[in-house]
Amino acid sequence: MLFFSAGNLSAVFSYPYYFLNTMPSFDIVSEINEVEVRNAVDQANKEIGNRFDFKGSDARVEYADKTLTLFADDDFKLDQIKDVIVGRLTKRSVDVRALKDGNKEKISGNKVKQAITVRAGVEQDLGKKIIKLIKDSKMKVQASIQGDSVRVTGAKRDDLQNAIALVKKSITDYPLQYQNFRD
Repeated sequence: MLFFSAGNLSAVFSYPYYFLNTMPSFDIVSEINEVEVRNAVDQANKEIGNRFDFKGSDARVEYADKTLTLFADDDFKLDQIKDVIVGRLTKRSVDVRALKDGNKEKISGNKVKQAITVRAGVEQDLGKKIIKLIKDSKMKVQASIQGDSVRVTGAKRDDLQNAIALVKKSITDYPLQYQNFRD
């Protein structure tokens, strides 16, 4: 048992926080640059407005609440719009693996629309998959879900770098970044 007097207690709490938490750690996150997505949407709309095959049509891309909504006159034009927006996102360094296609829906007449979700943050299922992957590897690191990121802690920096390499090699269908590397 530990007993603290008033003098000893003040000495314990006068140490900076980083002396108490000395385990190296990093966060696995999935972020997208919203500004670049908006710029890509603007460029795609400008290209669609200038293309001859879209003259007189109601083809456009809208972006709101992390959802791209594609509008076109028919399925063929919808696929062309999708190619344009994916090309623009790629040129602006937005990882297109973050896009999740929705179903094509018919709206008035022949017109169609499609919602494409721009995923940000590590989803719960993916977080569990990453934690299971790290535990199954028998590395001397611990992983835990922290909101929409996964925090990985370990005793040695080399163990954390090996964990990053393992996750990079295993999870290829979702864009992940590794941030807040602390010693």
